[in-house]
Amino acid sequence: MATVILKPGKEERLAGGHLWIYAGGIRSVDGSAEGGDIVDVRAADRAFLGRGYINPRSTIAVRLLTRRREVIDERFFRGRLEAALALRRRVVTRTTASRLVYSEGDGLPGLIVDRYGDLLVMQVLTLGMVRQEGLIVRLLQDLIQPTAIYARNDAPVRRLEGLPLEAGFLAGEGPLLREIEEAGLRFRVDVAGGQKTGFFLDQRENRAAVEGYAGGEVLDAFCYTGGFAMHAARAGGRVVGLEVSAEALAAAEAHARLNGLTDRCVFQEVNAFDALRALAREGPRFDMVILDPPAFAKSKAALPKAAAGYKEINLRALKVLRPGGILVSCSCSAHVREDVLLAIVAEAAADARRQVRLLEARTQARDHPIHPGMPETRYLKCLILETM
Repeated sequence: MATVILKPGKEERLAGGHLWIYAGGIRSVDGSAEGGDIVDVRAADRAFLGRGYINPRSTIAVRLLTRRREVIDERFFRGRLEAALALRRRVVTRTTASRLVYSEGDGLPGLIVDRYGDLLVMQVLTLGMVRQEGLIVRLLQDLIQPTAIYARNDAPVRRLEGLPLEAGFLAGEGPLLREIEEAGLRFRVDVAGGQKTGFFLDQRENRAAVEGYAGGEVLDAFCYTGGFAMHAARAGGRVVGLEVSAEALAAAEAHARLNGLTDRCVFQEVNAFDALRALAREGPRFDMVILDPPAFAKSKAALPKAAAGYKEINLRALKVLRPGGILVSCSCSAHVREDVLLAIVAEAAADARRQVRLLEARTQARDHPIHPGMPETRYLKCLILETM
């Protein structure tokens, strides 16, 4: 087994709990290592730091799997998967869809596994995990007995690892349009063509929380396939959903029919930025506004432009909210910290001459566990505020 030796001082991030080693932090590699091989990692003074897999083609050259001198074999991966499944049995309720494996949050960097009923959807995002793909499939079949396992290996991040974009069944076969249940609501999920692996599972607990505040006139900007809208409508809200994608909008309308909520939902195929701007000119008319836009900042360099985008939509949202209204402001940009988003909302409130108070600061559902040493794993922010 080859050994990666870090430059002096580069072990500090690992000591803080981080699992990534950047190529620029490596002094040398003792021995021969091909992409995806397991390597030991040592500090400049040769102190053992951990064991992980290497990809010389990637900026993130090594991802740690363990800090112990243990064999990385079938027993290791079975243990990690069993621990991940045990957590989901504790924290996932009232749904037939959930995340079973969340990459670094479960000690399995580069691996995502989502469950939609008896179908599993896998994303293998790193070369090191590609080398283990066959083993992971066999273990999942043994531990869960799904009818099929489908690969959504079409995430652009794979290109950073030198991997092709592809999709297809890894085991078994079956329909790719699946109906799931979430807290008594029904949704149809396209696991082959939907965002992520088909559905925004990470917002499940936030959707339930928002339902507790919903009522009156509700504006759901960036509504996608209507996840938040269905919860708000079931709570008695009269929902206007804005979505630029005709395909997503058709799915939202189908979900309203599926749940018997068509009389409480109106969906409009529009650009949410334009629609918010026009509505703001009309003045307050909504009791709740939900903002769940796509990621505005996919890199640190994009932060200034992203901040401007977040400020604009929050400013417009505050202008259309009645006093005592609820603003739900979300960001799935990992580079936008919660305190930054809250500061943006506060600045927008000042510009809108509105006062707000924070009721809840939420994050992704518990089946997306956060690694405390890796802020990147806490990517989703969901602020629930009240206008005063």
